[in-house]
Amino acid sequence: MPDAQPTERTETVGFTGSMGAELAGVLHHPADRARGSVVLAHCFTCSKEVLTMTRLARGLAADGVAVLRFDFTGIGDSQGEFGATNVATGVGDVVAAVDAVREHVAGPCALIGHSLGGAASLLAAPQLDAVTTVVTLGAPSTPTRLARVRPDLDDLPDDATTDVTIAGQRFSVQRRFLDDLDAHDQAGAVAALGRPLLVLHAVDDEVVPVTEGERIFAAASQPKAFHPLLHADHLLRDRRSSDRALTLIGDWLDMTL
Repeated sequence: MPDAQPTERTETVGFTGSMGAELAGVLHHPADRARGSVVLAHCFTCSKEVLTMTRLARGLAADGVAVLRFDFTGIGDSQGEFGATNVATGVGDVVAAVDAVREHVAGPCALIGHSLGGAASLLAAPQLDAVTTVVTLGAPSTPTRLARVRPDLDDLPDDATTDVTIAGQRFSVQRRFLDDLDAHDQAGAVAALGRPLLVLHAVDDEVVPVTEGERIFAAASQPKAFHPLLHADHLLRDRRSSDRALTLIGDWLDMTL
């Protein structure tokens, strides 16, 4: 895959998310007719503007696919209250994003999810016939594994808020967010995915251990692939790491999109 070049055109896209809020997205169009589309789902504590998302969007658009990067409810430029969201609403936002991109671009669609956005993508894919392939990047094997909470959680009423650490950052969220973490059978969703799955994970990931990616890979049926990323962190801030991930994803989409 050649070095990524800037896309010829970007378009601001707005659509309704799972909680009724207006979500903000940027659609990257390739120079020629798109051969399909990609939806990028960022980690829940990041945004569509994080370097991981922008580099992937520009690079994949340069390789001939349209790419939508968007902000989940209550994040970045999207409306809504983050504290009222949970994994289920994130899954619904991914479904809405796929519906939105297909209003603009014909053909098959791929889901690429980073961190907890990867978990949401794996859970959303079974609801989306248009999705032909899924890629996870630094994703947990279950949403619960990504969150650390206060030890007195059991004493909190349902409408109370508490501090939670997700991907190394602290947030105040409602008790129902934490309860929802345990409500999703991600391993079952992976086992029943029924489409190609590429798992990328930094060996030295300081937020989500590489063993989490190994668990996702083990739960999946063929066709599947696992690529450990050497000398990379959770956000792939090093340019060589992000370029390596882009090449691997581009090759995978060439075969599966």
